[in-house]
Amino acid sequence: MATRSAPPSAAPSSSSLALGRRGALGDLDHDALLDAQRSTVATPRRRYGVAARLLFALLDAVYGRARTLSKFKVLELVARVPYQSWEQVAYIAITHTYEQTGLARRIYDRVSESRAQQDNEQWHLLILEERIVHTGVREGWIRFRVIPQVLAFAYYQLSWLLYVVRPAWSYRLNADFEDHAEHEYMAFAAEHPEWDAEPFDSAFAEDYGRFACVADLFRQIGYDERVHKEESLARMREPRFR
Repeated sequence: MATRSAPPSAAPSSSSLALGRRGALGDLDHDALLDAQRSTVATPRRRYGVAARLLFALLDAVYGRARTLSKFKVLELVARVPYQSWEQVAYIAITHTYEQTGLARRIYDRVSESRAQQDNEQWHLLILEERIVHTGVREGWIRFRVIPQVLAFAYYQLSWLLYVVRPAWSYRLNADFEDHAEHEYMAFAAEHPEWDAEPFDSAFAEDYGRFACVADLFRQIGYDERVHKEESLARMREPRFR
């Protein structure tokens, strides 16, 4: 079980996304994860922009308002793409600025940050898929294969376009998305008190982290989304490469 190294309500710095040997962000034990859950529940959701509200409404229309493993899997398929778009833009920027080595290095730091965020979301996706298979849930090919790919493609293009036009807009959209994910995961854990008595076992435990119970897994994922949100909010204040 992880040991606590920082208060769960503390705003993360860029270095907090250096994952080390664990895919989870931070080292939070059971009590710290409970604190993180209580903090999220007590914090109002952000005032989401139009694009975020439309996306959430579409997800509810296609997958229902109920929180399910399958719906969260779709959420994670979409969650990775802003970081992919930012990484692509940063690599293009390096192509044009490599002769300014200081600037190129700062841009590369953004690349590394985006890749770490992608990797974190990827572990969420793989663990969710593992649990879906374990529970024997049957998923329709159109709703859970085709539509998520279309959503991810469209969201990628929007994130990329916003980042090129005005990076702060893309960061704001991602902050909205991650805030929604944070609250949804913490609510999901609260809806399943039986998970506090269910041991967490996963083929990805060595990669992502070991937890006292399944409920702590989802609290950790919710906390990860909070870190991503706070990182995007921080980047809104310095959106362009310097």
